[in-house]
Amino acid sequence: MPTPAALAAKGQDTSSSSWNEPRTMTEAERDRPSPETIQWLRSTFPTEAEYARVLDSKLTSRDGGEERPETDLSAIGAMLERFVGRTTHGAFSIDRVRWLSGGGSKMQVAFDLDTSGDGSIEAGHHRLVLRLEPLESLNATSRVREAQIITALRDVVPVPRVYWIDESNDAFGRPALIYSFVDGVTKPRGTTSHVGGVGGLYTGKLRTRLADQFVDDIARIHTVDVDGVDTPLDAFSRPRVGSPESALWQVNRARRIWEEDRRTDLPFMEVAANWLIDNAPPLDRISVIHGDYRTGNFLFDENSGDITAWLDWERSYLGDRHRDLAWIMLRQWGNRSQSGDLMVSGLIPEEEFLSRYSEASGMEVDPARLRYYKMMNLYQLVASSLGTAYRVSHLGRSHQDVLLTWIEGLAHAFARDLVDELSQVRSAAR
Repeated sequence: MPTPAALAAKGQDTSSSSWNEPRTMTEAERDRPSPETIQWLRSTFPTEAEYARVLDSKLTSRDGGEERPETDLSAIGAMLERFVGRTTHGAFSIDRVRWLSGGGSKMQVAFDLDTSGDGSIEAGHHRLVLRLEPLESLNATSRVREAQIITALRDVVPVPRVYWIDESNDAFGRPALIYSFVDGVTKPRGTTSHVGGVGGLYTGKLRTRLADQFVDDIARIHTVDVDGVDTPLDAFSRPRVGSPESALWQVNRARRIWEEDRRTDLPFMEVAANWLIDNAPPLDRISVIHGDYRTGNFLFDENSGDITAWLDWERSYLGDRHRDLAWIMLRQWGNRSQSGDLMVSGLIPEEEFLSRYSEASGMEVDPARLRYYKMMNLYQLVASSLGTAYRVSHLGRSHQDVLLTWIEGLAHAFARDLVDELSQVRSAAR
């Protein structure tokens, strides 16, 4: 836990008596935290209001009183019938309810809707996707935020069209988002890659075509005027320019996740957290941050090479563009060219990516901030893959236990990189 001096330097309260008696959760508390423990977490790790609400809800549900999400497709179809029946007044029919593969966080069901229309949805045939929270997710996120950011960016980059959002849990027993089904693939057919399209191999004209869009789209996202979008982003906390609070919100969110989900103490995680707090950079410009911008999270038409939709906006927030850039450049998402160069997301060499991004966005890339957010990203990845993936699998609270266990194994690669980064900044400071 950061020292009182470190927090005081960031304007945070250090008056709590917990500094005399450092507090940490027990294994039993992590499995079933009390309301008092949840409140302690909220006050100790201040983050964005909506993220705090979602994390509170995640822990509250561990009391055992919540039912598992329905996984029978006929039952999900019946839920969809009831939900659409409540939200439309014309005739409609639902058909071809089916699971969608891919992703390690949400339950996704595709279905077809034919409706006569009543104003909330136009008449005709609609191919749609239902996104549901499992009992507990690898990433506890907000469907409201996801819906808001997708809608706000509909004229900026290719995204699905949002039709309905249900955060009440009334219709499906879980928070739910319904948006349009978009045609496309996440990797070239006939190639192999890891889960979610990570590590896909792109060659020739397809690689060139996708790389151009990959750079241009992230530049467009980062240069959006957040005050000028049509959709209010009221589920997003807005950081102050010139303040480090955006970075600190994200660090504290990751620290809280590590504290509430991990099984064992890892000293290097405390060292990393302290470094991240002590070195949090001030924000120079508010950008929309995708949060997981990489191959596997966009669909494309293999014939034309056009990106048809950017997906997985659940980790988006308002903050420093360097967070996305550092994430994009993580070696785990890319591969090496024949000459040994790291190809960012398998598409473009690192130096070329940064140069073309600066040209497309009109914004400079600060190497110091890039390093800071690389460290933050690795810290966050260890927290989720070694902390949350373990806890969710241990408690049996996901439909994807096998996948989560596989993700837990990735933590050691992220941890090795994080330790290397810590060693480098320590050597540079001498």
